[in-house]
Amino acid sequence: MGKAANALMRSLGFYSKSEVAEIAKGARESAVSEWRSLAHFLGIDPDVDGDAMGEATYYACTKILRETLGKLPLKLMRRMPNGGVVTAYDHPLYSTLCLRPNPYMTATSFWSAVEQYRNHTGNAYVRITGGNTKGDPPQLWLMPTNEVDVWWDDAALLDEVPDVYYLYSHGGRNLILKSYEVMHFRSSDTDDGIMGIPLIDRLRKLVGGAVEAQGFQNELISSGLTAKAVLQYTSNLDDKAVLTFTSNMEKYAKGEFADEGVRNIIPIPVGTTLQPLNTKLTDAQFEELKKYSAVQIASAFGIKPQQIGDMTKTSYASSQAQQEAFYTDTMLYILKDYENEVTYKALTDRMRNKEYFCEFDTSVMLRSDFKTTVEANKIAIESGQFTPNEARQRLKLPADPDGDVLLGNGNLIPIGMAGQQYLQQGSQEEPPAEPSGGGEANG
Repeated sequence: MGKAANALMRSLGFYSKSEVAEIAKGARESAVSEWRSLAHFLGIDPDVDGDAMGEATYYACTKILRETLGKLPLKLMRRMPNGGVVTAYDHPLYSTLCLRPNPYMTATSFWSAVEQYRNHTGNAYVRITGGNTKGDPPQLWLMPTNEVDVWWDDAALLDEVPDVYYLYSHGGRNLILKSYEVMHFRSSDTDDGIMGIPLIDRLRKLVGGAVEAQGFQNELISSGLTAKAVLQYTSNLDDKAVLTFTSNMEKYAKGEFADEGVRNIIPIPVGTTLQPLNTKLTDAQFEELKKYSAVQIASAFGIKPQQIGDMTKTSYASSQAQQEAFYTDTMLYILKDYENEVTYKALTDRMRNKEYFCEFDTSVMLRSDFKTTVEANKIAIESGQFTPNEARQRLKLPADPDGDVLLGNGNLIPIGMAGQQYLQQGSQEEPPAEPSGGGEANG
């Protein structure tokens, strides 16, 4: 955000959340400085945020979530007066939501990027532009999180009605956007309901440990699986000579002279002893700790262990049951939050009054095998829930001219008519003939 905009907001009597964070950060500078010194002394990288996406489990979890959201078409739906729900293919907004939010991004890549920002930074901002002309759909633009400041004008200094404002700084320009101009998708972890808290803030130590474990493993491999060692020598060497001596020894140990034919031999001068410090990964339970950290990170994201390759505790009868559990436990909340925000912000009041709403097509995620689909269609047709053409549409087959009629079992009757057939049969039976009173005449 520019200096002029900052000065304007401060003159109105309130600060942004980022400025409050900067004030709090100043009180921690000395502690952070001490931590960085200690981390460098121990050989640990103190900057976890930059390496979080390089940690395999963290990256896999964000990849699963963003690609899952990108797979699901976001459709514009409408409730009809007869109680049914249809897809509004002919509405101009449908192409924006399901095909092309803006001229440069497909819907798949756009919503995947939104979900990536939401997971990694805790907040994702989408600006709504256009759509003022009849038949002209709006366009959606993703705003980088680091270029947006959020302000809550609870004192009504900018307008008569308190509102949330989004200050967008990009390319030397500063824009103050009202809440209806921005779709704000936040993580479920939030203290005030406005700003989401990124998961990395909650899992900083856990993710940092996983990053360091991977770094240790990489360093061990790059050193030729050579552990640390103690070099004992009897000569009096100054610090510079010791550094040169040990550096050459380490090059031999890593095999850096392999091009010259020296691969497995380490020359040691007379009177020198090289004693390895044996640290067994099995003794330190390195693999078990790595797996435990991976499961913990995945659990925080709502990802099942088998989705990140841990098949030790698979308890689902089928892949479909696994997908249903993932949808119910993890994706249902995320999708509902997206649907609420898009329906309220991207649709006009007039559209909502006409029963338009946005909904993800989860049948793509919960798609069953062909046999199960056919059997379900058969039951739906025979019970009068689907017409044959509706069942054929699920199989992506063309409609039949005679397939728009609901079929049902002829033995079924309305519940209110149960038993009436017996009453009707009783009324239709003729009473027995009465005997004649005079008898036959004698001839």
